[in-house]
Amino acid sequence: MTQNLDSPSSTIEPRQHLPTTTNPTTPKKLHKLTLIPLIFLIYFEVAGGPYGEEPAVKAAGPLLAILGFLIFPFIWSVPEALITAELSTTFPGNGGFVIWADKAFGPFWGSLMGSWKFLTGVINIASFPVLCISYLEEIFPILDSGAPRKLAILGSTLFLSLVNYTGLTIVGYVAVALGVISLAPFIIMSLIAIPKIHPHRWLSLGQKGVKKDWNLFFNTLFWNLNFWDNVSTMAGEVENPRKTFPLALFSSVVFTCLGYIIPLMAVTGAVDVDQHDWDTGFMANAAEIISGRWLKFWIEIGAVLSTIGLFEAQLSSSAFQILGMAEIAFLPKFFGLRSKWFNTPWVGIVLSTTISLGMSYMDFQDIISSANFLYSLGMLLEFASFLWLRRKFPLIKRPYRVPMRLPLLVIMCLVPCGFLVFIMAIATKLVYLISGLMTIGGIGWYFLMKFCKSKKLLKFNDKVDDTYEEYVE
Repeated sequence: MTQNLDSPSSTIEPRQHLPTTTNPTTPKKLHKLTLIPLIFLIYFEVAGGPYGEEPAVKAAGPLLAILGFLIFPFIWSVPEALITAELSTTFPGNGGFVIWADKAFGPFWGSLMGSWKFLTGVINIASFPVLCISYLEEIFPILDSGAPRKLAILGSTLFLSLVNYTGLTIVGYVAVALGVISLAPFIIMSLIAIPKIHPHRWLSLGQKGVKKDWNLFFNTLFWNLNFWDNVSTMAGEVENPRKTFPLALFSSVVFTCLGYIIPLMAVTGAVDVDQHDWDTGFMANAAEIISGRWLKFWIEIGAVLSTIGLFEAQLSSSAFQILGMAEIAFLPKFFGLRSKWFNTPWVGIVLSTTISLGMSYMDFQDIISSANFLYSLGMLLEFASFLWLRRKFPLIKRPYRVPMRLPLLVIMCLVPCGFLVFIMAIATKLVYLISGLMTIGGIGWYFLMKFCKSKKLLKFNDKVDDTYEEYVE
């Protein structure tokens, strides 16, 4: 054997033992996710279509919006997807990033990671009904405000949660259908727009007198292109995750980037409107300008279908995170209960839905800004966990391995980390308050669970040791 150059010492380490990522009492999974449904679930974890990218144009003009969606995937999406592929295939369990932080830095950081990511997830879930109603109000103006809007958000949230309860396999194939139907009108609109495109419009930095809103611009990019690691919490439900995950992640990165940039360039090049009109939902109005009301209606329906896919993918991720944390004893055993009919984590679904409903009546911009802040905290810890696990366990078999040595990995992680710090620095006081209170709550929750475990007030699963093969380059 040859020495691993990532190792902090020159001594070959003995076989390394790590806790397993699943509990042996977990029910047998009869129906697991295959490649195509997984690609579309990842796609809906991250994007779900170009819905929601419009504020980037409003905030900084066409040129910077186009550059943002061209460049940002390389400094953010690709590194995050690479890290997710390596860690998910090395620790293929439903705990996902909680397991990674635990293995790297211990149970306190694993628990805090779980709190940050779970709260990010449920806040994000809350944004999808709001986004959906923003499109539907173009067809049904009664949904603009008041009781009808609140009832629409409540009803759609409860119904979609019930759909999620029917099972991850069903949700996966529903995601495939929703992805095809919701993307079709944007493909058609982009093709029709080609003869109407004036390339000089792409070079516009925005209208004179319109001040750049960097907070809105970067939060829009971040919100539309993050959450690649969320799918890691469902790794235990994937057929042959060590092979399927990397291929699904890389396919989704390409799929997502093209799904954003092509319609954005088509509309900014073909439509000349006031910059202030680029609010969430403007793509539907642009479709009417380019082709007619029939395409606007299709895009509005597509927005509803896309929101369904986004909601289902994110709710699945959050629910299986709760189940995974129960399996590895970060949460009481009760949180890992599954439905007898559908084998779904019903406790996680109910908990996620309840919290997201409470957040869904916030202002949409405050919702995504709060989600971004908590997500930034979690991602800083995730990047640190990735690097430390490379150093701490250099000999573990990694079915997929990012093809870089440790010094280059540090550089790869520093760029997105700098962006994370920037996103946090430009947050509003309300976002600081919300995120601070939630972080304090997460810390308190860890010590509460530790106390309950020590006093045996609640039942927890036992962690089981499993041996991972060593891997030496």
